[in-house]
Amino acid sequence: MSSAANGNDSKKFKGDIRSPAVPSRVIHVRKLPNDINEAEVIALGLPFGKVTNLLMLKGKNQAFLEMNSEEAAQTMVTYYSSVTPVIRNHPIFMQYSNHKELKTDNSPNQVRAQAALQAVNAVQTGSLTLGGVDPSGMTGPSPVLRVIVENLFYPVTLDVLHQIFSKFGTVLKVITFTKNNQFQALLQFTDGLTAQHAKLALDGQNIYNGCCTLRISFSKLTSLNVKYNNDKSRDYTRPDLPTGDSQPALEHHAVAAAFAAPGIISAAPYASAHAFPPAFAIQQAGLTIPGVPGALASLTIPGAAAAAAAASRLGFPTLTGTHCVMLVSNLNPERVTPHCLFILFGVYGDVLRVKIMFNKKENALIQMSDGTQAQLAMSHLNGQKLYGRPLRITLSKHTTVQMPREGHEDQGLTKDYSNSPLHRFKKPGSKNYSNIFPPSSTLHLSNIPPSVVEDDLKLLFGSSGALVKNFKFFQKDRKMALIQMSSVEEAIESLIQFHNHDLGENHHLRVSFSKSTI
Repeated sequence: MSSAANGNDSKKFKGDIRSPAVPSRVIHVRKLPNDINEAEVIALGLPFGKVTNLLMLKGKNQAFLEMNSEEAAQTMVTYYSSVTPVIRNHPIFMQYSNHKELKTDNSPNQVRAQAALQAVNAVQTGSLTLGGVDPSGMTGPSPVLRVIVENLFYPVTLDVLHQIFSKFGTVLKVITFTKNNQFQALLQFTDGLTAQHAKLALDGQNIYNGCCTLRISFSKLTSLNVKYNNDKSRDYTRPDLPTGDSQPALEHHAVAAAFAAPGIISAAPYASAHAFPPAFAIQQAGLTIPGVPGALASLTIPGAAAAAAAASRLGFPTLTGTHCVMLVSNLNPERVTPHCLFILFGVYGDVLRVKIMFNKKENALIQMSDGTQAQLAMSHLNGQKLYGRPLRITLSKHTTVQMPREGHEDQGLTKDYSNSPLHRFKKPGSKNYSNIFPPSSTLHLSNIPPSVVEDDLKLLFGSSGALVKNFKFFQKDRKMALIQMSSVEEAIESLIQFHNHDLGENHHLRVSFSKSTI
């Protein structure tokens, strides 16, 4: 190894610290974390071309990376000048080196670097599956990533995750679940290198502006066992799997469409190991990086279950902060109470206050805890029938609902629900976020005690004069069931009447709209 490349010649080495503007296929990387490994440094270069050599200066937290062409190095430096690369929450810095190429020797340090390079190149040409043992005796990273979504202000679906992660390579399997009140997923790629590449690019990024932050680590599992294809789990290599009884089950045609869609299952597993995702758009002609530093929203499907996206598609203005009061009109004054509006609108967000107008009881003001929830409720409930009348919902110019002043009795038409125990979205990461659906004739019931049988629930829901068309307990979990009413309007009234109904044994029934049918 030349002394210059080794960094022993400090004068020459200091030349690398000043930003040389002359392009070179050797790139000098600085401020690396202490416990960095070769594969992580190589992964920085992979999206842009073949990495032909590597020199690690671990004592100085630096490395030199040699690309196969000056063009590849230029694309890489230009890209990272707009988007600061981050490894394990450390921002790192890179620039062209004064060296035109790297000369390396046979020191143990270098043997490791060469072995790591060989392993990567073997994977890229498809002759070795990573995850086995590479030539240096180090095992590669697991192809399975564990993803935690923090600040879950909008629902994140399995499809959204698949859409984001498949930009980096073929996603074989996904399992989503809620643990410790956090929405989590396990995601299996074809190989560990692709998983590493996805982790480096996405860890710490937001899916939507300012929220839904991805926290990504390697799983101890090296393979996932998926039993059902539905909205909670999916094995893209096995379109024949049953949907199981998860709520909500995926419609069969959607599963079929997913497998027919080009590019979901790529024929060449390594085709995308060194191609950067389209949303980052590294093009031959130049470099465009739309929206990368902020949110990954450009990566998600239009119409993914983002509340804001749903609302803006329906023509509602995007709201922030205090615009969270709706004016609801065309109510049936004989039947509607603040409580029934609290329960119905509470399906889509946390209702803080309800005021039915004293002089015009067909109108009410409803205050949600934020503007997004107001949009979500409006998009799902506007036009739905409640007690025989279609609801008309618009945004109110009011920013809060005023409580009546002391001594001004309003016959209980204004209620404050700020401290209600019935809010569905108080807990961050609540699984309720991923189960928000439009009103439907099928209701999802949960928290059913063991002593309550099918006939009990059918009798309960029929007691108001509604017609129960169908009923089914979940096979896996008898605490949950689906009940189908004869119309959406009946289902809405039943949800209002029986959500939080006391079934005995300290079990209060939970009712929500289902996407499934029985």
